[in-house]
Amino acid sequence: MSYIDGVVLAVPTANKKKFVTQASDTDAAFIEQGALRVLECWGDDVPAGKLTDFRRAVQAKDGETVVFSWIEWPDKETRDAGMAKVMKDPRLNMETHPMPFDGKRMIFGGFAPVVELLSDAHQHHLLRGASSPSRGSDEGKHRPARH
Repeated sequence: MSYIDGVVLAVPTANKKKFVTQASDTDAAFIEQGALRVLECWGDDVPAGKLTDFRRAVQAKDGETVVFSWIEWPDKETRDAGMAKVMKDPRLNMETHPMPFDGKRMIFGGFAPVVELLSDAHQHHLLRGASSPSRGSDEGKHRPARH
């Protein structure tokens, strides 16, 4: 069963282009070390909550956009070995490649999936070897996570 690293951070909206450029460069290091895919998602519909929300979680300020990202690994063993190498990769050196956001407000963690639900269209898409799902059937296949 796959393993997921999740990240939430606040990026100055004016730095979107810098963020996308840097993410494109640094995310390649994760793929090179065994990650199956990396998604960087720019906040588009991030509502304010009554008690908690994504903006509060990263102390987003006016003029900042919440970014939600994840890295999918084939398993935790590959993730642990790959992450150790990625952290030494020069593309992630903060002195030579400073982050276009405040890294102190970034939250992250590793997660073991416990349920995976795929649509028929997504399964077909995966079998063809494509990298992103296409829209299709609402019917799904429920698979409990295997440990």
